[in-house]
Amino acid sequence: MKRLWKTIILTTGLILGSSIVISDQIQPLLDVGEKRQKAEKSSQAKIDQMDDDTSLIVNEFKTVSKQIEGLRVYNAQMKQQIDRQEERLKEIDKTMKEAQVMQRQIPPFTRRMLSGIETSIELDLPFHLSERKERVAFAKAALDNPTVSPAEGLRQVLEAFEVEGEYGRKLDSYKDSIMIDGELREGNILRVGRLAMVFQTADETQTHGWNNKTRSWEELDGSYRNPTRKGIRIANRLATVDLLELPLQNAGEAK
Repeated sequence: MKRLWKTIILTTGLILGSSIVISDQIQPLLDVGEKRQKAEKSSQAKIDQMDDDTSLIVNEFKTVSKQIEGLRVYNAQMKQQIDRQEERLKEIDKTMKEAQVMQRQIPPFTRRMLSGIETSIELDLPFHLSERKERVAFAKAALDNPTVSPAEGLRQVLEAFEVEGEYGRKLDSYKDSIMIDGELREGNILRVGRLAMVFQTADETQTHGWNNKTRSWEELDGSYRNPTRKGIRIANRLATVDLLELPLQNAGEAK
């Protein structure tokens, strides 16, 4: 029995000793494995962090790329606008140079035009003479005034030219006086554009037509009395428009 116990104790001791020896041999391996596991966790954490950083960088790159593309499109549009503006500046510069040339030509042209209006009035039927001459004198004063721009002077001359043009398209009647047989007689003048100009005394007993060739009034026969009276009523809007028989023998002389 004692031998048996000794054997068991010896066996147990051997086993425990062997276990201690094996444990001493395995422990370093376990420590290495644990260190490796910790290293792997640390590496994985770093990988995960790098992945997150990479994703952030990629997203930022995509955002910046879109911004760059937008800037390229914007720059292209700006370049087109700048090109058009440069072309426009060239056109403006050319126009300004042409305007300077035209500005130098405006004053002599305006004066020639005004002189033509004056001549036309002198050769035309003698209607509203004071009004027409006053308009020309006003325009001439503007041309002689150094404070008035050439453009304003031209505008006034063009206005006078336009008014003169309108006279040729209107039927007109107004009160006036003319010399008949050395006597100043009052009456009404009927003007049909620049085709005819007729005077009728206030009592409608005498009718005279203007002869632009002789630059004088000539008495008309009685056949023109009623047409002249009717024309005066039409011009004054007292009668409806109708055909009129008036002396036009000198219409070719009207300017």
